Amino acid sequence: MQYMLLIYTGEAMDNFQGLSEGQQQAITEEYMAIMRDPAVTGGAQLQPGQTATTVRVADGQTLTTDGPFIETKEALGGYYLLEAEDLDAALALAGRIPAARLGGAVEVRPVVQR
Repeated sequence: MQYMLLIYTGEAMDNFQGLSEGQQQAITEEYMAIMRDPAVTGGAQLQPGQTATTVRVADGQTLTTDGPFIETKEALGGYYLLEAEDLDAALALAGRIPAARLGGAVEVRPVVQR
């Protein structure tokens, strides 16, 4: 089964910025090691939320706005797509994501199979 692991930053980014360069490099390597895990089939870090454009369609008109729709303390900072045997395996990998221990959060959600 596929799971999307959505990585939310916030305090995690602040905490990361406060670390030494060596500590930051070690954490970055943790993210890269997860990306190399054979069960991980995709993933990426995202640009900050203020670089986003939000699209809505109302009454047949396409409306775009700069940035995310709402202000939030935690922003979606990246994701991994994981092929896992079950939820427990997905949760185990999610627990390895540095943001989860640095003050952020990781949402684990099954992907709809069609």
